[in-house]
Amino acid sequence: MMNRDPSAPAMTQEELKVLVGRAALAYVEPGQIIGVGTGSTVNCFIDALAQAQLSIAGTVSSSEASTQRLRAHGIPVFDANEVAELAVYIDGADEIDPRGHMIKGGGAALTREKIVAAQARRFVCIADQSKWVQTLGRFPLPVEVIPMATQRLIRQFAALGGEARVRLRDGVPLVTDNGQHILDVHGLRIPDPVAFESMVNNWPGVVTVGVFAHQRAHVCLLGTPEGVRTIAFETP
Repeated sequence: MMNRDPSAPAMTQEELKVLVGRAALAYVEPGQIIGVGTGSTVNCFIDALAQAQLSIAGTVSSSEASTQRLRAHGIPVFDANEVAELAVYIDGADEIDPRGHMIKGGGAALTREKIVAAQARRFVCIADQSKWVQTLGRFPLPVEVIPMATQRLIRQFAALGGEARVRLRDGVPLVTDNGQHILDVHGLRIPDPVAFESMVNNWPGVVTVGVFAHQRAHVCLLGTPEGVRTIAFETP
């Protein structure tokens, strides 16, 4: 645990994101190519990485937005196909449970996030304490889908008790970096994330389901009012 002065004012959620973003630098070693995720917490990590001026070999990014931010700081970004393996992947989560399973995809980058996570030897999740849950499902589950399958997939989630809605941006379906759409599924409870991920991945028309159980976190850096709590998960 990274402690802070108990007499100091309570930290805001944004301050907690900055705190865990900086803490993640401890998992970055000079000369490495690292995986970098997407989202507001990861943005704090990217900024901290640039300020630290660590001599890394470069990065593989999970989204166009992160790529732009990295390059704006002068940090090299490689195509995933140019890199055989990554030392570490650092990304946030919309939810994380006590076994390191996550829901991700609030930033619509879940497919590329899962690809980059699969290339890394270690997944370090950075999150504030509001993302810690005992059972996944409070956050609407993002699912990247091929548009022609949308209505059938909405019906399949309804059969599980979930309400799937097409994610909109400016009144029209959001288009991901991969040219697909996102369903956000409300009302699910996911006590067995591994089985759930495997099941939904097999539905025709699903590109990626936002349950990260097969690519779960190895470590979580959790921002709390007391400081950064480091949670290491058992090897499966």
